[in-house]
Amino acid sequence: MTVGDKSYALVQFHFHAPSEHTVNGKYFPMEMHYVHEAEDGALAVVGVLIEEGAQNPSIELLWAHLPDSPGAKTAVEIPADFSDPFFPDVGSGVYHYVGSLTTPPCSEGVNWYVRKTPTPLSRDQIAAFMAVYGHNNRPVQALNERVLYLDENPDVSIH
Repeated sequence: MTVGDKSYALVQFHFHAPSEHTVNGKYFPMEMHYVHEAEDGALAVVGVLIEEGAQNPSIELLWAHLPDSPGAKTAVEIPADFSDPFFPDVGSGVYHYVGSLTTPPCSEGVNWYVRKTPTPLSRDQIAAFMAVYGHNNRPVQALNERVLYLDENPDVSIH
């Protein structure tokens, strides 16, 4: 991921249900986070809101590895030719702010880019995730002094 002239490497991605961000007070059934780190240790996260819609066949590779017991963790090796159904097309615009990670240690100073356009998953796909990991979201935090921007033409590229 590149923001302006700064490059970040993808270090991991994960899902939350329900979403950890709201739009006009509305939660989404799920949210995906791409966590990136720059050489200087700076963090940037791309959030992808997930809405109920058509079945997403590309997610089946990941969902085939969902554990059987609630709360269990799993890691999946993804082939290089994996067609990522969530890869954020930030051309639709992003909500941007500086906040913190949403999981411990909740480090501050994280640049957040939440994609404006949600990605669809079917009701069954959402239910499959919820059965194992449901309600793993951090409650929405007060804005306090943070400024939230809606950037229709972000200087962010993901490759």
